[in-house]
Amino acid sequence: MRALGIILAGGKNERLKELTHMRALAAMPIAGSYRAIDFALSNMTNSNIKKVAVVTQYNARSLVEHLSSAKWWDFGRKHGGLYLLTPYITHDNSLWYRGTADAIYQNLSYLKNSHEPYAIIAQGDGISKIDYNDVLQYHINSHADITIVCKKIQRAQDLSRFGHVVLNEENRIIEFEEKPIDPQGNLVSAGVYIIRRRLLIDLIEAAAKEGRYDFVTDIIVRYRKQKKIMAYVHEGYWMSIAALESYYQVNMDFLNHDLRAYFFKERPSILSKVEDEPPAKFNQGTKVSNSLCSSGCIVNGTLENSLLFRKVFVGKNTVIKNSIILNGTYIGDHCRIENCIVDSKSTIADGSHYVGEAHEPKIVVNKEQIFF
Repeated sequence: MRALGIILAGGKNERLKELTHMRALAAMPIAGSYRAIDFALSNMTNSNIKKVAVVTQYNARSLVEHLSSAKWWDFGRKHGGLYLLTPYITHDNSLWYRGTADAIYQNLSYLKNSHEPYAIIAQGDGISKIDYNDVLQYHINSHADITIVCKKIQRAQDLSRFGHVVLNEENRIIEFEEKPIDPQGNLVSAGVYIIRRRLLIDLIEAAAKEGRYDFVTDIIVRYRKQKKIMAYVHEGYWMSIAALESYYQVNMDFLNHDLRAYFFKERPSILSKVEDEPPAKFNQGTKVSNSLCSSGCIVNGTLENSLLFRKVFVGKNTVIKNSIILNGTYIGDHCRIENCIVDSKSTIADGSHYVGEAHEPKIVVNKEQIFF
């Protein structure tokens, strides 16, 4: 494909509360065995993009560990490959990234030393399956300066955390309002942009000279009248996990067999780093209903409408309903967990009860070692 990729995965997130205190948003576990960034990376490689840079900053360790080998996404190659762009101190600069545009500016050599005519910029927290070849062809055919992938949001959620767009009859974006207090309409930006590489370099350099650091505010919004910015409306599944309710809902959506088949069985599928663990084990007396259990799990209790990520242990007479249990968690006997997200490597003592609300899941974090 005649494009290089940039995945923005360095932003700080507070909406997921304790869940992102020690991990990047793009490293959040999804659907039992995946990470959020797997979806953006898979979309890139499935679209035959051979050169992709991941921009990291806050809590990057778990994300870097996940990306320690490029082979899982087929980026282990002589030409192209997977690049990790982190803030670093030089003779002329010792600043952390001050925004998404500044992150690209501090790594402008990645763009200048490349030869692909187009750049595709994506967010690391978007859960979707998009063929960027279709988007690029749309971009070329419409003679656009910038094309933004957009999505109509149907379900009720906090629309004020998205960028809202208004289109004319030709699908040209005539208004773009970032995170409005009182949003009008339901067509939002999915955070995926296609732009000619040389134009991106010019716009980023112009923004840096003026002390402007945000890609959306200082490029998309600022140039919406001067540049031809088109909208490509994505009809498939898309959701951002940048809020607690959305993260919970995305994982619950993957309890749907058809959605799992669409992402992980229908080719091209979503790829991830493979962990060598035995299949889940269900001991005598276990009851499981509409739940997803990942490799390495041992279950002795009752599961209903829940997801167990890798290496989770569930004790006897324990009931888990409408909950997400992240990697490496130990849950003792006679526990009740309902409408919760239990953080990875937590230890839940015998007889513990944690119950959240259906519309507001409770976060459970217990890293203390308990001896039984």
